[in-house]
Amino acid sequence: MQMPTWIKPALLGAVAGGVATMVLGFNQGGWVLGSTAEQMAKRQSAAAVVEALVPVCVSQSKADPDATAKLALFGAITSSYDRRDFVMKAGWATVPAATSPDSDLAAACADVLSKARQS
Repeated sequence: MQMPTWIKPALLGAVAGGVATMVLGFNQGGWVLGSTAEQMAKRQSAAAVVEALVPVCVSQSKADPDATAKLALFGAITSSYDRRDFVMKAGWATVPAATSPDSDLAAACADVLSKARQS
């Protein structure tokens, strides 16, 4: 049995079209694998939790009995890493149910506190 002559070009065209669709889809179309989507979702949810807890950190800094002295020391710090460490050591980045401070929360809280001091 002989195959029609149009079969080979049709199959090659279908394969090339499929490959081109995948290349364009993953590079330009925004397609991602399931594992990549899961990583993106974890990063976004962690950022949302930190964003939601920043007001708790700021209120803990205001409720601190030594808030005035600590915020004066905080204002003298220029490095963002040192500010984050200061917030962690002050205990402001430790949410009520946690046993240790969260470094991402401390960094976000330090940013808010430094912007509040500048205005």
